[in-house]
Amino acid sequence: MYTITTEKSRLDVTMIHRYLSEESYWAKNIPRDLVERSIANSICFGAYDGDEQIGFARVVTDSATFGYLADVFVKQSHRGRGVGRLLMQAIRDHPDLQRLRRWHLLTRDAHALYENFGFRALEKPERHMEIAVANPY
Repeated sequence: MYTITTEKSRLDVTMIHRYLSEESYWAKNIPRDLVERSIANSICFGAYDGDEQIGFARVVTDSATFGYLADVFVKQSHRGRGVGRLLMQAIRDHPDLQRLRRWHLLTRDAHALYENFGFRALEKPERHMEIAVANPY
């Protein structure tokens, strides 16, 4: 049975850093201190199989108008078992995230998962701008 919690004291920061810095395509080589800072300044969601952390996601938000969904992953050994859906449902149900007028995320390959929770391609991409730093780490 999987559980999802926002208790930061339960997060396995070593595992999260290892996954992000070694396995993810979006945060390759990220330093541990940046992972720690990102956790400290986000609402974090850990997915657990018993005591083992098997997934993670975080929302960067002002808890009023905007939320950016980031660093979502499930360990390879637990993929295809609904853990991603459980993480997303917990995020969408979180009381501090109920009245946001805009959510944002970036994904290379998980569009189908996020579409099930209301995400879609940008309605007016011409209004969005970004600064994207290649290979920042």
